[in-house]
Amino acid sequence: MINIAIITGASSGMGKEFANQISTNSLYDEIWIIARRKDKLDEISLQLNNQTNSKKVIPIVLDISKKESIFILQNELLKKQQELSLLNNSLNIQLLINNAGFGTYGPFDDTDINKEMEMVDLNCTALTGITGISIPFMHEGSQIINTASMASYWALGNFAVYGASKAYVLSFTIALAAELKHKGIKVCALCPGPVSTEFANVASNGERKEVKHGVETSKVVKHCLKQASKNRKTAIYAFKWKIEAFGSHLFGKYLGAWATYKFCKRPYKK
Repeated sequence: MINIAIITGASSGMGKEFANQISTNSLYDEIWIIARRKDKLDEISLQLNNQTNSKKVIPIVLDISKKESIFILQNELLKKQQELSLLNNSLNIQLLINNAGFGTYGPFDDTDINKEMEMVDLNCTALTGITGISIPFMHEGSQIINTASMASYWALGNFAVYGASKAYVLSFTIALAAELKHKGIKVCALCPGPVSTEFANVASNGERKEVKHGVETSKVVKHCLKQASKNRKTAIYAFKWKIEAFGSHLFGKYLGAWATYKFCKRPYKK
């Protein structure tokens, strides 16, 4: 059996760090890294393959926010399975990491509605599709990690659609964990707070270059992989993030939305 890992959103941030950390794990025969930016993927795959003296990291250039890309990936999996069957072998997706996603910042009625709908397509629809086509190739012991957010626990003013999209990811992940338990497939939602990635730059349309006081991605990813292997349903790295998640049950979603709308003012371009 050939064990593969699939990572979406692998060209930067936590997706890139996931690829880095699992590349040295002998459990994975192949690591498929997926993103839109070919130059970044080629650079990452070359670097990791040189480090591991292998060709196990395989770049796949896809814009998974486009529905047709989901089925392109499905066809690649079917093709791989057919090739292996001719060799009396089989394919197993040992690890799926749905990390692709982005956010926007600003009051909902002041943001580009096309951008908001693109975010839902990537954060929710693509994640659902990738998961759906991957499960048939999974076996007992396989793992799914979905990148949610601390925003999953709150309704957030100035991040209305982003927060809602991540609430979907968390809810979907927990439900999937219950449904797949009898198959021995582990499902975990990664729920980070501020992390040192490109998120702020994208959300603000270039006005903010980095997340202030962001936690190192390496720490968050290492913790997540450990929690997922223990069959934990959520991975929340920092103690203060756990307090924030608990606080959402105490104070309610509306208070969080009002407070973030009133007091979390950040620069952004329309």
